[in-house]
Amino acid sequence: SVPMDQADRKTGDMDLTGKLLIAMPGIGDPRFEHAVVFLCSHSDEGAMGLIVNKTAPGVQLGSLLEQLEIEANTDVASLPVRFGGPVETQRGFVLHSDEYHSRVNSLDVPGGFAMTATLDILEDIAEGSGPEQMVVMLGYAGWGPGQLESEIVANGWLTAEASAELLFEMDDLEKWGAALKTLGVDPVSLSSSAGTA
Repeated sequence: SVPMDQADRKTGDMDLTGKLLIAMPGIGDPRFEHAVVFLCSHSDEGAMGLIVNKTAPGVQLGSLLEQLEIEANTDVASLPVRFGGPVETQRGFVLHSDEYHSRVNSLDVPGGFAMTATLDILEDIAEGSGPEQMVVMLGYAGWGPGQLESEIVANGWLTAEASAELLFEMDDLEKWGAALKTLGVDPVSLSSSAGTA
């Protein structure tokens, strides 16, 4: 058998499902600049996550529901839709509190969260019977086997615990700094272009 190299040993048993990834400055991909990603799944086969702090420009839930021909009550029509990541950007994903379960399929994520990507959740949200807490997004972020681990080893990402407050209640612009602060990291010390907020 071949001895495992250092990198494999360091990340071989890493399961970050339900954790946050915090993009480090200089990650090199503008789509992930200052991104906070919630990992819905992470295994040997790769990882799937949702960026929770980038708004999809010009998209509100009302217009998304309209495209899907779902009648929406006015309360939800003005909710923002986030850019969940660069993969399948026409597809809706809802990260939500786990008291709600789709009639079709919801993925439970440790920590009291769940993710649903079936149409029924949007119908339920439209009529006011969706999850208590949620973020609606288009697209997701995906990594092939070992890809995320090597990005973490290369200091592309920090990992942190997720909280409902950070995911669902905070302003998008505050999430990156707040996630760093949970690790005791001062965002200003990292920011390559520290300006005024």
